[in-house]
Amino acid sequence: MLLAITLSALAMTAIVAVRYLLTSGGFAFATRMVRPGLYNGLTPQIRREMAWSFVSAAIYGVPAGIVAWGWQELGWTMIYTDLSAYPLWYLPLSLFLYLFAHDTWFYWTHRWMHRPKWFRIAHAVHHASRPPTAWAAMSFHPIEAVTGAIVIPALVFFIPVHVGVLALVLGIMTLMGVTNHMGWEMFPRWLVHSRVGNWMITASHHQRHHDEYRCNYGLYFRFWDRLCKTDRGLAKS
Repeated sequence: MLLAITLSALAMTAIVAVRYLLTSGGFAFATRMVRPGLYNGLTPQIRREMAWSFVSAAIYGVPAGIVAWGWQELGWTMIYTDLSAYPLWYLPLSLFLYLFAHDTWFYWTHRWMHRPKWFRIAHAVHHASRPPTAWAAMSFHPIEAVTGAIVIPALVFFIPVHVGVLALVLGIMTLMGVTNHMGWEMFPRWLVHSRVGNWMITASHHQRHHDEYRCNYGLYFRFWDRLCKTDRGLAKS
């Protein structure tokens, strides 16, 4: 059993690492094409971002591997594959529930990480990226990586989710984590400033967090920032 769990954790670590390389690498290449010169002089920083990110990939891989093994071998989780198990309308609802729960966890742990003690111990690693690049999305101290690694594996024990929706959640998490750190706004201005865009986190919103530190803590949505009056809008262009 221990060998099977270990192999599952190693497989998940490899998947997370490859997903990081492909996604961050793809958007770093896009940055080079669309914003040539934006990352000039940042090679040492990017190397540090990649090194921390590979450590984070291993930390993310452990709980993911345990959950994958438990799902396949013991049926521990509430992950399901049969579309008839729940009404079809539950698919988008479960997607929202996972994103909102993850966003809630991220907002409050992120604010906690900005307390002086924990910022100095852990979160300073992420903010050492000045400016952040597409490679910085997983550049975390191990303590911060643990807080991020446990939330979705924990949710699968409490909220039923189709395996396809779970894959979509992980895809959205990866996409937004990378694009929010690119240093430029990928989405069109009309969308960013639309009614929908005013409730979503994009690069313009998260860049202001990296500029000012004490605001804009969300991951997907601006709900908690607005409710707690920590939303300071978009970065100055």
